[in-house]
Amino acid sequence: MHDKAIQKIAKLLFNTERQAKTGVEVLQAVMAARSARWTEIARKMTGTEGGAYKRLQRFMAEVDLEEVIGRLHDAQAPFVMGDPTEIARPHAKNTDYVGYLRDGKTRGFWMLMLATPYRGRGLPCGFVTYSSATINDEGTSRNLCHFEAFAQVKDLLGSRPLVLDREFSYLELLKAAVAENVNFVIRLNQSGPHPTQFKDRVKNDVLLTVLPGKTEIYTDVLYKGSVAVNVIGTWRQGFEKPLWVMTSLSPEEGLDIYLQRMKIELSFRDLKSLLGMHKLMNRQVRWMQQSLALMILAYSIGLITGEFLRDFFYGDGLPTDPTALPVTPSSPKRQWFQYSGLFVFLKCKHRISPSDARAVISAASAFFSNILFPDVRTLVPT
Repeated sequence: MHDKAIQKIAKLLFNTERQAKTGVEVLQAVMAARSARWTEIARKMTGTEGGAYKRLQRFMAEVDLEEVIGRLHDAQAPFVMGDPTEIARPHAKNTDYVGYLRDGKTRGFWMLMLATPYRGRGLPCGFVTYSSATINDEGTSRNLCHFEAFAQVKDLLGSRPLVLDREFSYLELLKAAVAENVNFVIRLNQSGPHPTQFKDRVKNDVLLTVLPGKTEIYTDVLYKGSVAVNVIGTWRQGFEKPLWVMTSLSPEEGLDIYLQRMKIELSFRDLKSLLGMHKLMNRQVRWMQQSLALMILAYSIGLITGEFLRDFFYGDGLPTDPTALPVTPSSPKRQWFQYSGLFVFLKCKHRISPSDARAVISAASAFFSNILFPDVRTLVPT
C-alpha cells in the first residue's frame, strides 16, 4: 500500500512524468532507509548501488525540492507557524555551513521551518537554514534569516496570523510585522531574569502578573515602549509557570491559536526519530538543503496518508470529505492518541483489504490535490 500511496501523490507533486517516476523511487527509498544519507537511500533503490546513487544525484540536481515544498502551503489553514530546530553535526569540523549550537560546544546548524497546522503537527511549506558560521560569514544576523523565511509566506498570509515561539519575541521582528500588516501570535519569555518590558500609552511601566489558576489580559500595551500589542497570561493548575502570549489579534483569540500550535515540536521529533533527518552528512550547503527538502517531502506524504490510516484503524473510519478540516473521532481507540500519522504509516503493520487501501490512498491524494490545485472562484455570466 505504501508504494502505491507514494506513486499516486508523487504524480501530483512533480512537474514531469520523468521527475515523478524517479521521485517515487527516491521517496520509497527514503521511507525504507529512514535516513538522510544518500548512500543509505541508494541502497534501498532498485538496481546496483552505484547506478542508484547516480540516479539519486541526477534527481537532486535537476529538481528544486524546496519549490515543491512551497506548493504545499495550505491556503485554507487558519494560520502559519514558524519554529526552529537544532540539527547537530558534531563531526563536521570542515563543513562551511556548520557552526555551533546554543550550548556553544556542539557543532551543527538551525533549520527554521514554516508550516500550516494539521492535528497538532505541521504540514511544511518552507524552510531556511542558518548557523553561527553562516551568520558571521555572510555579514548578516539571525534576524535576517528569520525575515527571509517569513518573506516566503508574507503574500500568502492575508489576514491570517503568523504564529511563533519565544525565539521570535524581538523588537525588529514586531516592527517588520506591523510595517507589512502581518498579524502575529508570539509567545513571551517572562520567566527569566530579564522579562520583557511593557509600557502603557503614557509610557508608564506595565508589570505583567498572573496568579496560579487565573488568566490576565493587558490590551494596547507597548512592547519595549514601541509596538502596540495585546497580551494574555494564563497559569494553569499543575504548571510551574504561566504561559504569556502577545498578539495583534484579540488576546483570547491569540491564546486559542497559540495553544493549537504547541505540539509542532512533534514534527521535528518525527523527522529525526522516524525518518533519520539527524543523519544528514552533506558537505555542501546546496545538497544539505536538498536533503532536508527531501526528508520534509517524505514526512509530508507519510504524515497525511498516515493520518487517514489512523482514522481508519483507530478512529471513526475515513472522513466523508478528506479535504475538510480534520476532527477528533467521537469514540477513538487509545492508539489514536498515542500514535502520529507518520508512525502509523511507517511502523504499524495492520492488514488492510485492497479496497480499503485504495480508499485511504484516494483520500490522501484528494487532500494533496486540494492543496496543490485549489478551486479558484471565477465570475460566470448567467
